Amino acid sequence: MIKPITHMPKGYECPFCRVISGLDVPNNGTKQEDVIFKNDYVTAFIASKWWPNNKGHVLIVPNQHVENIYELPKEYAGEIHQAAQIVAFAMKDTYRCDGITTRQHNEPAGSQDVWHYHLHVYPRYKRDFFYLTRGLQTKPEKRAIYAEKLKKWIEAHL
Repeated sequence: MIKPITHMPKGYECPFCRVISGLDVPNNGTKQEDVIFKNDYVTAFIASKWWPNNKGHVLIVPNQHVENIYELPKEYAGEIHQAAQIVAFAMKDTYRCDGITTRQHNEPAGSQDVWHYHLHVYPRYKRDFFYLTRGLQTKPEKRAIYAEKLKKWIEAHL
């Protein structure tokens, strides 16, 4: 296999590794209260950037630092998608959304901007204009409401 070139800047401090290790990201970044699920392989948390009509979307990351899909070990890929399925069910039941979108970005040309593999799980609604809007930074207190709903659902169903 071809080893891709890393796009991670020298000295990069990974915000997702920070969350996985139990620390908060400064300012309005991800907090431990945003974490909704964690096992030996993956951590899932409410994203700090939201789309206006799709609030409370979740990021699922491998607990091992892996920059992108090219480096992702297959045992982590399976765990990530199992977690995505759990999150999708939790969103459908608690958010009452009409559907779910997952997406994942690799390299700058693929719109990756955090150099740690992550899968987005978005709640979708009819006529939500998802692809016509952009994400905006949120405050931790707004995310806490969504995190609590998903955490409770996951705890009750696992």
